[in-house]
Amino acid sequence: MGWYKSLVLPIVRWIDAETAHGLAIWALKNNLVPRADDATDATPSLETEVFGRKFANPVGLAAGFDKNGEVPNAALSHGFGFVEIGSVTPEPQAGNPKPRLFRLYSDRAVINRMGFNNDGADVVAARLRKRARRGVLGANLGKNKYSEDAASDYAKGVEALGPYADYLVVNVSSPNTPGLRALQGRAPLEKLLRAVIKARNSFAKGVPVVLKVAPDLTDEDKSDIAAVVLKVKLDGMIVSNTTIDRPVGLNSYDQDEKGGLSGPPLMAPSTKVLADFYRLTEGKIPLIGVGGIASGKDAYEKILNGASLVQLYSSLVYHGMDLVTEIKEDLVRRLRKDGFANVSDAVGAAFPEISGKGVPVDEVRAAKEAQAAKKN
Repeated sequence: MGWYKSLVLPIVRWIDAETAHGLAIWALKNNLVPRADDATDATPSLETEVFGRKFANPVGLAAGFDKNGEVPNAALSHGFGFVEIGSVTPEPQAGNPKPRLFRLYSDRAVINRMGFNNDGADVVAARLRKRARRGVLGANLGKNKYSEDAASDYAKGVEALGPYADYLVVNVSSPNTPGLRALQGRAPLEKLLRAVIKARNSFAKGVPVVLKVAPDLTDEDKSDIAAVVLKVKLDGMIVSNTTIDRPVGLNSYDQDEKGGLSGPPLMAPSTKVLADFYRLTEGKIPLIGVGGIASGKDAYEKILNGASLVQLYSSLVYHGMDLVTEIKEDLVRRLRKDGFANVSDAVGAAFPEISGKGVPVDEVRAAKEAQAAKKN
């Protein structure tokens, strides 16, 4: 990671954020991003199975980085357990006017108002069709900005990308498409999810469907969403997208820009929402925890609070791809320290009354410390 912070980051600071992102995609395409020799080595304690898919490790690349499915295999080669492309809409669209991506250096955060800029489902599908299939790939689906039939848009996305994806994401939580978050309401959400599941059964039978939600939800919103997810028997949830809130303590020049905030300031609020959904769904469906992860400690906290898998993106801007290996190595140490043989054993351990996975982590540590004291 030293080479990235000492050589790359100082240069990147002087380049427009979106241009720098384009350069990162280009570098990955051309195998110009150095990676650790052991980046893809298997680690038994990190291997896990979630919604019928086997993951080499629980650390994934969140949607937004590889919007158009250009470098999923290159990302996997840097040690990710899975990658998620998108968001992809049925028709190509340019997104919002530039500038629309901002780095908050003092906060190690990012604000974006991209607006689902992408090449469109047909182009992305053609790209994925040529891809050598390996690892686990998720396809994040969105609706076009001016579409009046959201259900039709998501169904088109399922038809186009479902055959090439290992799971599909219904993204109704981006703050940058007008009216999109209103689809999280109980009645419209149930109607939408039923339409997506119907399309999945027709065009991508057996492919899991998961819902990506916002962190900016009331308690009533969360209860309604959980009830719908359980009612329609959805395969999982991603918690959470970026926030429109601006937490106290931000200290960067562009902190007041409109758009969704991601990075460390999102860690605490998104983890709280994750825990809320774990309780509301009683651990019955897999959750993917995303928002603010910049270390193994952060990833582990998500897992303890109910995440079967985790994702990151914004932290790569400040730490580079080597961060993935660092997080995995730290996860292994933390699992071993707390007496967990496998990452799946730790999922929801902060709520043993739901997870049924034994004593709380704090008690595990206390017991180990007591044993060590006796030996001394």
